[in-house]
Amino acid sequence: MDITEALEQSQPGLVGRVKDAIRNQHLNQRAEQNYLHWITRFVLFNDLKDPETLAGEERQLFLTYLSDRMQVSRARLNQASQALTFFYEDVLGQASLSGTAAA
Repeated sequence: MDITEALEQSQPGLVGRVKDAIRNQHLNQRAEQNYLHWITRFVLFNDLKDPETLAGEERQLFLTYLSDRMQVSRARLNQASQALTFFYEDVLGQASLSGTAAA
């Protein structure tokens, strides 16, 4: 399954919404790839559930998983956190989590 398939399974039309929001923010292609990567990993981590139904707790669990279990670098953890903040604020129009920045 590629990244677009995973996002589309969780919510049809989601890939287009993410790409539109990226274009609206004038982000470059590398940022698009990074954001799609982290958003997809988050969706897969949550068994392809509709991301709009996931609470802040699931977002924090994902970041903790990356930090503690996957031991990603601080830079990658910050990328993931920024991608999720962008996703929830700019794509889904929801308030961001307070305190989701990498520790």
